[in-house]
Amino acid sequence: TTSPSAPQQESPSRLDAAPALDTNSLPSDFEEYDAVKESKQVPLRAAKVPSSRLGRLFHYGGLGAGLAFGAAGSLLRGASSTGGDASNLFMSEQNVARLVDKLSTMRGAALKLGQFLSIQETRLLPPQIEQVLLRVQNSANYMPVWQMNKVMSQELGVADWRDRHFEEFEDVPFASASIGQVHSAVLRDDFPDPEMAGQKVAVKVQFPGVLESIDSDLSYLRWLVSASALLPKGLFLENTLRVLGRELKDECDYTREAEMGRRFRTILRDSSEFEVPKVVDSLCTGKVLTTEMMRGRPLSMASHYEQPTRDRIAQSILNLSLSELFRFRLMQTDPNWSNFLYNERTGKIQLIDFGATREYSKEFMDNWLQMLQAAIQGNFDECLTWSRKVGYLTGEESEAMEHDHGSRQGSDSTHAEGTLDTATSRDV
Repeated sequence: TTSPSAPQQESPSRLDAAPALDTNSLPSDFEEYDAVKESKQVPLRAAKVPSSRLGRLFHYGGLGAGLAFGAAGSLLRGASSTGGDASNLFMSEQNVARLVDKLSTMRGAALKLGQFLSIQETRLLPPQIEQVLLRVQNSANYMPVWQMNKVMSQELGVADWRDRHFEEFEDVPFASASIGQVHSAVLRDDFPDPEMAGQKVAVKVQFPGVLESIDSDLSYLRWLVSASALLPKGLFLENTLRVLGRELKDECDYTREAEMGRRFRTILRDSSEFEVPKVVDSLCTGKVLTTEMMRGRPLSMASHYEQPTRDRIAQSILNLSLSELFRFRLMQTDPNWSNFLYNERTGKIQLIDFGATREYSKEFMDNWLQMLQAAIQGNFDECLTWSRKVGYLTGEESEAMEHDHGSRQGSDSTHAEGTLDTATSRDV
């Protein structure tokens, strides 16, 4: 079978743009979604983020000892409900509480690993681990004001950063994630950039010590997970942690994220479907990122919309994904739906987080498309050949593993075929 020619970067997507939203149908008293106001409905808890390697090691050591103590207690009580399984012994109710508390406090690599595992196929994870991940994702720890002030002063180079740059600055963040928290603020009316003067902004502040402790955190997590048998072996822990470490270091570089945000804003400047916040250059450093505030609802909440709106959003996201791959060769790879907002007034999808953005070479994407086409056409041997070229396979896999890989690629492509026509996909 002859594979189709790989696409050129400038080739436009042939997917039809999603139908426009009729904004005239909005009620006169319509109020835009306000993430800051919404966050006040959730109880928040300030907790110092351990910033030194020694301090973080102390916390991990305490967690390991606590889990072992809890497992021993379960064993002494007979653990009749667990059947004696080691991982279940470690996942008693008390140990689940210990894990949630410590992961919420440590943030960084530990919480990022939890986020990664939470998007895996649920059948791979024990139900107790799923419970931990769900509770950690819903936790709302943030660093206390004094610790945030210290980071801001160090990064912006002045102790009076509030008075110098802001009319208002909310001490309590409206969002908190694995490596940082986001504050609502209003820039001064005499701010040097006239386009942003007096405007509301989002200020992302990185937790102290997270970047410097990535390698040591991952080393301890490797030991903790292996010793406690918390996760199934099929998750390829070593490779997972290696990739996680590389990506976490990229995400901790807010200067890089600011640049990626600028690039996406330029690329999508004429889009009728998407918008990207303006980066406030003078208030961005390696650990502080300031951007225009967006007023959209996270797509994780989109299930309450009417079906036509959900269809429109889905078509737009598909269009964006294909454009990122084959037109821009620049993709925001974090699948967290909270990174995509839907503005109900404008009907546009707002993209707000670019820390996990990846750039791909033309050669890689050409090869990847050849693999995809081979899978769609059911050409097993050619699919394996292109899979090795793009690095999905090493050539050292067993025959059974190769067969499973080829079957999965073909199955996934077949499911996608109902949405994206094979002939059309050649020229996206």
